Amino acid sequence: DPILKDLDWIATDEMTNDHADEWKDPGIVNKDIAFLQYTSGSTGSPKGVMVTHDNLLYNIYSTIYRYGLSELDPKRNDSLVTWAPLFHDLGLIFCTLPPLYGGFPCYMMTPEAFIQRPIRWLETITKYGSTISGAPNFAYELLTNRVSKEEVKTLDLSTWDIAMNGSEPVRAETLEKFVEHFAPAGFKPHYFSSAWGQAETTIIITTTDKEVAPVIRNFDKEKIEKHIVSEIKADDKKSLRLVGHTMNLLDAKVIIVDPKKMTKCKEDEVGEIWVSGSTVTPGYFNKPKANKETFQAYTKDTKEGPYLRTGDLGFIQGDQLFITGRYKDLIIIRGQNHYPQDIELTVERSHPALRLGCEAAFSVDVDGEEQLVIVQEINKKYADKFDADEVCKAIRKAVSEEHNLNVYNILLLKTGTVRKTSSGKIQRNDNKHS
Repeated sequence: DPILKDLDWIATDEMTNDHADEWKDPGIVNKDIAFLQYTSGSTGSPKGVMVTHDNLLYNIYSTIYRYGLSELDPKRNDSLVTWAPLFHDLGLIFCTLPPLYGGFPCYMMTPEAFIQRPIRWLETITKYGSTISGAPNFAYELLTNRVSKEEVKTLDLSTWDIAMNGSEPVRAETLEKFVEHFAPAGFKPHYFSSAWGQAETTIIITTTDKEVAPVIRNFDKEKIEKHIVSEIKADDKKSLRLVGHTMNLLDAKVIIVDPKKMTKCKEDEVGEIWVSGSTVTPGYFNKPKANKETFQAYTKDTKEGPYLRTGDLGFIQGDQLFITGRYKDLIIIRGQNHYPQDIELTVERSHPALRLGCEAAFSVDVDGEEQLVIVQEINKKYADKFDADEVCKAIRKAVSEEHNLNVYNILLLKTGTVRKTSSGKIQRNDNKHS
């Protein structure tokens, strides 16, 4: 590229301290934009979120404060391990900036190195006695399935007391399976930290308190689909297990609002999650209409605002926020609400030939009526030895029994075909229209 050739290039490994004398104050103030962080595009086209220096400083300090890292606790000897890509907010803001700010080591590997051999992540934590690392839920699921019991015995995860799980829905089953599988390596339930946030909020909004295991509660799935909150016994067939997120991020305020009426929900109602506070960014770059709709929301009944409309649905119990799904992804068939991630979990468990975390559920209009469609990848090792009719029959049976739904169409695809965002989130809208 001729433009790149004309730039002045400085090799960082050849720099001397003399360069410090050439530094000039750029006149940056806290409210200036540090960079544009593009959204994942899981429910639409990616947008450039204007992240300010204030937003970054708030999130960095909140991370250090909530987890009591080295800067605040001299007894700790923190180090962080990451394979998350630096172009993603998890990799940049959570995994890279806190070590720079807090002055503790950060050990990096490429995403490819992790995917090719997932145990590398845990081996690196073991090697350096690292205390903090984070990844999306699928990574913990992958480790549980790919690391043998014999390999677990070679690991020491006793120092890893902050295992952040975020960037996609946190599954209760994943947390429990991981804890059980890696307990022989010293991993304990309270090491997990369930987190929730968005690019629009810099990265993080809520996270679990340190030394407290994530809260898991059971709710009536049928009532949740009607946006009514009702706890239920764990062994009930209608039980929906949700992981809580502790609302503890300094000045962040969270309320639940009816997305259609724009009025505050009651305590036992599911609604859209609205957020305000220093973690919320100024908006999207050059998107004034979208900014007004998304970042400048006010409740109609109490006139509270401005709030960020997150587009996520959920409810609050005490200091716990429970996420039920994305408003735009909600599947409505015969007037009944269905959360796609619940259907997808049912699908992936229905047959061993199906690849975990690589399916999409959505509805399509057929002669004026919404019908359910499933797109699902086949596990590579079953590519030449699965019976398509048998697999489809298993999917239809499971979805019918657990969700009382008929599947209109099923597309079985080869490995690596289902569309995802850079952070591994399913792009249901893209899969629907591809």
